[in-house]
Amino acid sequence: MNTYEIIYKKREGKVLTKEEIGYIISGYLAGDIPDYQVSAFLMAIFFKGMETDELAEFTRLMADSGEKVDLSSMGAPTVDKHSTGGVGDGVSLILAPLAASLGAVVPMMSGRGLGHTGGTLDKLESIPGYNVNLSQEEFIRQLEKIGVAIIGQTENIAPADKEFYALRDVTATVDSIPLITASIMSKKLAEGVESLVLDVKTGSGAFMRRYDDAVSLAKAMIDTGRAHGRNMAAIISDMSQPLGRSVGNALEIKQAVEVLKGAGPADMRELTLELVSIMLQISGIEPDPSKAEKMTAENLSNGKALQKFAEMVEEQGGDPRVAENPDRVLPAASYSLEVKAPSDGYIEKMDTRLIGVAALSLGAGRRNMQEKIDFSAGIEVLAKTGDKVSEGEVIAVLYSSRESDLSGVADDYLAGLSFSEEEQKAPELIYRVLR
Repeated sequence: MNTYEIIYKKREGKVLTKEEIGYIISGYLAGDIPDYQVSAFLMAIFFKGMETDELAEFTRLMADSGEKVDLSSMGAPTVDKHSTGGVGDGVSLILAPLAASLGAVVPMMSGRGLGHTGGTLDKLESIPGYNVNLSQEEFIRQLEKIGVAIIGQTENIAPADKEFYALRDVTATVDSIPLITASIMSKKLAEGVESLVLDVKTGSGAFMRRYDDAVSLAKAMIDTGRAHGRNMAAIISDMSQPLGRSVGNALEIKQAVEVLKGAGPADMRELTLELVSIMLQISGIEPDPSKAEKMTAENLSNGKALQKFAEMVEEQGGDPRVAENPDRVLPAASYSLEVKAPSDGYIEKMDTRLIGVAALSLGAGRRNMQEKIDFSAGIEVLAKTGDKVSEGEVIAVLYSSRESDLSGVADDYLAGLSFSEEEQKAPELIYRVLR
């Protein structure tokens, strides 16, 4: 085969065969095809897209480029959730133990935060001793024992995705629906789950800011998953304001424990309950929606999900006392600063990306993968879109272990908010469910 001809074919908008796609992937991993040609290949996909069957084959070949997790020893349905990310999105911390407490096996391989979005692994690592770097054997053993584990992706899972993403990141081809789909779904196929629920965000803090783009991405991932025999569903949810009331690693663990105790922010509870209910339905644990909703709500209030969370933390080397008294276990910031409303009125809009950047400036995130995180840093969001506020009222609290990091961040936070004298409505949380 000829690399030039394959690039030309895709540039002309034609459908590639599995042999042609495989030739590019294997050739690049072997070092036989240079960066500049693969960059052109990715750019051709960016502009011309991929047909459903073509994308499914591309995703399969990406998954086949490395190891796959064998979950055949599990005695229960395996199901996972993937979120496209946002600000304050600590749902996985609650969802994984909740679903496991209801009979699902939840083998969750998560990522780290980068830029304005947070990462589940960083949040869990704010718990002293928590180990996200389990071997595949340790991962399987823990799943067999307690039904849930949240770990980092191993180096040998979908290595083609890592190589392709590095090129996408420097060639302006990240925001392509087929390339995003192949990246996410190749890892999920390699993870070996039978069922997958997607939480695709839209709004000012989301990767897919436009609703129509979020729907298109969700449909592409659903079609790709189903082409490989997975049970699929997706939620389109709001990220036009932070989810919950906490932004930052230890702060979000503390909030997750509150929700697992039956309290916590209403939006965090609602989204988690909806996602877990769908997980139960598509995995066959409880196909009836009303019964699945009832079971899910019960285990979030009766302590079973909280107990499963404590078991997971302990199994992975963390301090399980975090489930009872987070303040005694989690790192606490040395400094804080109140952000006050500049005038009377209603919060009209929140630029969630700017709020995420404010948390990043406090030390809660990283600008590159080498940067260290301040686990105690973050933002407590006390007022959100639609809330009525008075001049001088505290609408957020900033936290950091370095007093110098607080300087100017209050102004940055306020720059992400707009106020109105007119009464405002809070945005919908869940826009659509796709099955």
